[in-house]
Amino acid sequence: MNKLTYILLISTVLFSSCKIGQKYEQPEMNIPQAFDAKITNEGNASDIGWSALYKDSVLQGLITKALDHNKDMLIAAARIKEMAANKRISFANLFPEVGAEVAGQKEYLNYGGDSKKYSPELRANLNVSWELDIWGKLRWANEAGVAAYLQTVEAQKAMHLTIVAQVAQAYFELKALDKELTIVKQTLDARREGVRFAKLRYEGGLTSEIPYRQSLVELARTETLIPNLENEIKLKENDLFVLVGEFPIGNIPRGKDDISHLQVPASLPIDLPSSLLKRRPDMIQAEQKLIEANAKVGMAYTDMFPSLRLTGRLGGENTELTDFLKSPTWFISGVLTGPIFNMGKNKARHNAAKAAYEQEVYSYEKSVLNVFKEVNNSIITFNKMKEVYLSQEALYNSANSYHELAKLQYVNGAVKYIDVLDAQRQLFDAEIALNNATLNELYSLVALYKALGGGLNRD
Repeated sequence: MNKLTYILLISTVLFSSCKIGQKYEQPEMNIPQAFDAKITNEGNASDIGWSALYKDSVLQGLITKALDHNKDMLIAAARIKEMAANKRISFANLFPEVGAEVAGQKEYLNYGGDSKKYSPELRANLNVSWELDIWGKLRWANEAGVAAYLQTVEAQKAMHLTIVAQVAQAYFELKALDKELTIVKQTLDARREGVRFAKLRYEGGLTSEIPYRQSLVELARTETLIPNLENEIKLKENDLFVLVGEFPIGNIPRGKDDISHLQVPASLPIDLPSSLLKRRPDMIQAEQKLIEANAKVGMAYTDMFPSLRLTGRLGGENTELTDFLKSPTWFISGVLTGPIFNMGKNKARHNAAKAAYEQEVYSYEKSVLNVFKEVNNSIITFNKMKEVYLSQEALYNSANSYHELAKLQYVNGAVKYIDVLDAQRQLFDAEIALNNATLNELYSLVALYKALGGGLNRD
């Protein structure tokens, strides 16, 4: 008994040290040393907390609420729990399973009808079963389970970044719509004043009826803009309600400053591409998916080799309870099973796993390329939107001066009313364009911050 135990222990140590299959290696890619877009300063944007970047206290409250109650975030958290349990299962398969059995039975026999016999039996056993990981199949399975679990962890982090960006973007859109509605209402007041003034001049015989009718048309055209804007504002509020995990009832609070007073930093620190790939949750998730696929190749490969399972039983068995403890029993066995002929099914399964791994390699490489494109695009857009804003600001100032001059000259009779209307239209268009430029600049900030992996930390 002791010799057999020693042999089994030594065999277990020797066999368990073997793990066949290809060890995972990260795909080699000629990653550029820097991004192609112009970089103003180097650093790690993820060190900037989202509350430091988005200083609006109302926006900060919305982001906090969304991170706590957004349904996609809660789904991601539950998914982590699921994969943690699955990881525990794959890890537990590496160790022996121990179970207990207590049973009692009584059998009645009567062969030929003349030999009645009662056969009682009582037994209590401790059962042990262990599949020895000779070729590393169970370790490959555990590695796959760990990789699958880490994917969900990184997926939740990526969702975290997405939620921060989505809430910030929706809030900025809402503020921009509020500003646009204010512009339209101010323009509507100016149109009403224009109608009143044109009517006075018409009734006083200073002008024909045409300028008066033109002012009415412009008034009606401006009035049609308000219901559409109010509808867009309500729809955007509903989007924000869903993002923060609430029913779309009531109104979303706003900060006291309008969108034109929200601060946009001159630049964000840009890290090296290699460092960014190691930090972005979606890229870590993509690599863990690759690791899982490689582990599945190892599992499929080990299926082509025999497996060894040890089973044992220790307990007592007797027909009477009084002599139960005097009737010990034990049993030990080892079963070696392996494929001999199955029409190449195991080999085909291995080839399929290798093909799936190859797909994941290309998918990972594609993700790397997309990250470079996303960061480059975000840097370019961030820089260009600042230029666009300055151009739109200059246009607005010119349109405002033109409008004031046109009004003055019309009162003095130097220009026609059509010139005033033209100046009003240009000023209105310039105000809307400047508001859109402000929103696009904030958009570019949100996109760049997310592309650089920012948003995981609050402070």
